[in-house]
Amino acid sequence: MQNHQGCVSEFPKQLILPCPAKQKAGMEEEVLMSMTEKETAAMNNPHFVLVHGLGGGAWCWYKIKCLMEISGYKVSCIDLKGAGTDRSDANSIVSFDDYNKPLMDFMSALPHTEQVILVGHSAGGLSVTQATHKFANKIRLAVYVAATMLKSGFLTDQDTKDGVPDFSQFGDVYELGFGLGAEHPPTTAMVKKEFQRKIIYQMSPQEDSTLAALLLRPGPTLALQSARFKEDGEMVEKVGRIYIKTMHDNVIKPEQQEAMIKKWPPSQVHVLDSDHSPFFSAPFSLFGLLLKVAATSAGYK
Repeated sequence: MQNHQGCVSEFPKQLILPCPAKQKAGMEEEVLMSMTEKETAAMNNPHFVLVHGLGGGAWCWYKIKCLMEISGYKVSCIDLKGAGTDRSDANSIVSFDDYNKPLMDFMSALPHTEQVILVGHSAGGLSVTQATHKFANKIRLAVYVAATMLKSGFLTDQDTKDGVPDFSQFGDVYELGFGLGAEHPPTTAMVKKEFQRKIIYQMSPQEDSTLAALLLRPGPTLALQSARFKEDGEMVEKVGRIYIKTMHDNVIKPEQQEAMIKKWPPSQVHVLDSDHSPFFSAPFSLFGLLLKVAATSAGYK
């Protein structure tokens, strides 16, 4: 059953929380509320920040955003540069700092008293990791969903083997862009439409893979390859990390996910019986897991 907002409304009642806005008794109470009480309220109703993978956009999260918002949570979905509604030409984006600037600007603008739960999907894990290096005090928890989780980015050949998709079994799957000229390495890549469902969305509803085929854009692969983070072990380790594995993933394969988990062990590991895109193929399970880890995240700081 769908409600008037377009969301499926029948999910576990214990996960439905009242909207904080409806509980306010008025402006006077808000003014009089102590900082401790405000911090407690923020912990009880966390702010989720959702980051897409290569070629995706904020639109990828539409089911999760809807479920969270009608349950009373604050949700922000980021469009990285050249993705979603950002009209930058991906072929002009050649550095990871440039590509990830929208997330860094968002984190910089957050009040110093606010901590968010940062969720990255696929290559969005690199965006999350850079944020943990630079804004550890503003991140309550980092969640990696079928994501590239490398503490220092792509420093070694093993990092590339663990964190970059290998589609060789599927044949010639990429449409490549050469923004710097044909004599230079490709600047962008996108999985060809005829392979997208087979590789990325094989367990997802047909309408969602159709939507994705309309909205996916070339991703700035040259920029991603430059993702290297200066290690600040003390700061980055202050942020609790959760990894959510996807067991039927053709993009970041289960063995790649496991290798990254072993190399940089997170606080918890959860498993979803899904393809690479659980926000489409297993939205209720993913939603429930995100609420579960949010409820237990206070102990990580």
